[in-house]
Amino acid sequence: MFSPDITVEKLNLLSRGCLVEHLDIVFTEVGPDYLKARMPVDHRTQQPHGLLHGGASVALAETLGSVGATACIDRERYIVAGQEINANHIRGAKQGMVYGTAMPIHTGRTSHVWEIKITDDLGNLVCISRMTVAILEKKKTKE
Repeated sequence: MFSPDITVEKLNLLSRGCLVEHLDIVFTEVGPDYLKARMPVDHRTQQPHGLLHGGASVALAETLGSVGATACIDRERYIVAGQEINANHIRGAKQGMVYGTAMPIHTGRTSHVWEIKITDDLGNLVCISRMTVAILEKKKTKE
């Protein structure tokens, strides 16, 4: 399903210098129809009460959904743009890591829908998210 050139190493290199690096989101696995990444629960990702910030969970989810969609398209002709994301925060996390797994629900010509599940170190569901991604044709530059 993914382009053959998509590797964990390449995804982590592309994440340098942006929010993904700041939050220390690290891609850990590219499967036949899923992507996985982890993110620490620490001062960068916690809210004032020491719990994982819901926005950090959404940042992890959107990263996985966007990258998953990008890995499925012809990157010479198209780009992806998030259209909608929702998240249900099921359980708090105070320490350790959280792990996101993104799987496609729909991969159409002009849009994708991805489901992202985020779990804690014990495998407990922390957050479940669904993201809709637009597949947009790159604008041709005038020569």
